[in-house]
Amino acid sequence: MTELTNLRPTEMVSVREVFGIDTELKVPAFAERDEHVPDVDANYRFNPAVTLALLAGFSRDRRVMVQGLHGTGKSTHIEQVAARLNWPCVRVNLDGHVSRLDLVGKDAVVLRDGQQVTEFQEGIVPWSLQRPMALIFDEYDAGRPDVMFVIQRILERDGQLTLLDQNRVLRPNPYFRLFATANTVGQGNLSGLYHGAQRLNHAQIDRWNIVVALNYLAREEEVAIVTARVPAYADTAGQEMINSMVAVAELTRQGFRVGDLSTLMSPRTVITWAENVEIFHDPGLAFKLSFVNKCDESERPIVAEYFQRCFHRELDESHALVA
Repeated sequence: MTELTNLRPTEMVSVREVFGIDTELKVPAFAERDEHVPDVDANYRFNPAVTLALLAGFSRDRRVMVQGLHGTGKSTHIEQVAARLNWPCVRVNLDGHVSRLDLVGKDAVVLRDGQQVTEFQEGIVPWSLQRPMALIFDEYDAGRPDVMFVIQRILERDGQLTLLDQNRVLRPNPYFRLFATANTVGQGNLSGLYHGAQRLNHAQIDRWNIVVALNYLAREEEVAIVTARVPAYADTAGQEMINSMVAVAELTRQGFRVGDLSTLMSPRTVITWAENVEIFHDPGLAFKLSFVNKCDESERPIVAEYFQRCFHRELDESHALVA
């Protein structure tokens, strides 16, 4: 296999043929698949606007941030675009434990010819920067301030990174790309839903060339995704059940929007619910185990009402498992 640092896009692929978007646009792609290229999910459904924004990032070296509520598939969307372009890709979750040293690198004691020596080990940022790599920062608005200032430097147009301890200035590979996902676009935890989300300064947000929102899908799209994940319910009865499940999810999102609920059902939760129905053979019990028990106790009657409206039956207090 070709050394990763020597890989370069050698093909131009049709966006219409690969992503199903009505455009004449063609984008560069790699001919070879590296071990860092994500696996293709044949059932994945692309949001056209978000896909075009991401393709601009890959083809024109734009820094792209994808914002949206949890469970909308922000990171997966980037990975699935990369998968179809054979573009190597790594994800870093910016939780509170990720430090500046994790990103930049640090001195470490290693064995060389039986002797202990100290040498510098690159962090994920300089390693990615020198390769044709799409680097994704997940939970971007949860990063610590010292970490964010490391990232701010590579958001500049030239994208160079200075390693002070090494007296080195790293220039990015021509095919290095940078993406991020965030719940709040740097506005902090205004809704109370995302504890740990930080307010980011305007200079940080201003360096992102493209910010695109990924919202929940239309009902028929969400039903199709859940069905693809749980094909046992592809028959008429199964589709009726999944339609009702998605309808319940839409009600929780409306309830969250108007302040009736403090949490909501994401498409990920709906898929989990459908998978649990396969186990427990009861949509009501599976619903309680998948979502209701995660809700505040005072809000559970509201959620139970949503279930009753969509399934035309009460959410029973007790359930008997069906073999």
